[in-house]
Amino acid sequence: MLSIKQLTYFLAVAEELHFGRAAERLDIAQPPLSRQIKQLETELSVILFNRGRSAITLTQAGERLMLRSKSILAQLADTQLEVRRLGQGAEGRLRIGFVGSATYGILPNIIKSFRANYPDVNLSLIPMNNAGLHRALVSRELDIAFARPALKDSEFVTRPLIEEPLIAAVPDHVSPGAGNTLDLSTLGDTNLILYPEFPRPSYADVVLDFCAQQGIDTARRIWTMDLQTALSLVAIGEGICIVPKSVGTSQRNGLRFHQIEPALGHTALSVNYRLDEQGLHIQNFIRIAQSVSRKIR
Repeated sequence: MLSIKQLTYFLAVAEELHFGRAAERLDIAQPPLSRQIKQLETELSVILFNRGRSAITLTQAGERLMLRSKSILAQLADTQLEVRRLGQGAEGRLRIGFVGSATYGILPNIIKSFRANYPDVNLSLIPMNNAGLHRALVSRELDIAFARPALKDSEFVTRPLIEEPLIAAVPDHVSPGAGNTLDLSTLGDTNLILYPEFPRPSYADVVLDFCAQQGIDTARRIWTMDLQTALSLVAIGEGICIVPKSVGTSQRNGLRFHQIEPALGHTALSVNYRLDEQGLHIQNFIRIAQSVSRKIR
């Protein structure tokens, strides 16, 4: 089987058409180079060079091997570069899962910063609820997961990013109280729109627990699967929805966002990855995510 060393030696002689110059280029003595070429010809059972008194030329077999050698060595060099850049985190792919509310807050800034620093890393962005994020991290279908508040698993590393108060998304015809705040205990028979419906427990249970602590009646419930659908139901007057404060930074027709008074509670966003994940591009992403979160806090 041909070796990289043999191809390198052969290509030097084929391009120089002179054993002395080829040996100098390779920084070896001429006799060992001549022996290597002779051994190569013996292994292949061909003559690669026409050896004249004053010059050497390539045979047809030599010309073909020269073309192939250039291609093989070029591919090898490209492969080494690609593997090195992957190892350095400069190239590759990251599969990122996220809860829907993350797109209203810190996540876009993290993605923008990462792309600015590592433009050749391909990002796959996949919205999921916490249960889907957990399952996908376990099965290695995701590399990184943005969860609210966190994914609990001994095999995961969780890095807190930001904590924010809960606010109310209400139909635009609902009048807030003093100071543009909303007292949930005064809403009477208004529906509480919750998400996701399953699997449970979920973000919805966090909201229900906070309401129970303050004695707020949540008997009238409308369940849906995601934040976007919940906001759409609010906009058409079906009820109110409790959301992270960052969701209120994006205005939407048919609804308004109000601070809750007395305060209902806080929710946190975290970035999660597998404990056994040592990929440098993942570590780079986590580092940038934490840096962005420190600037926003």
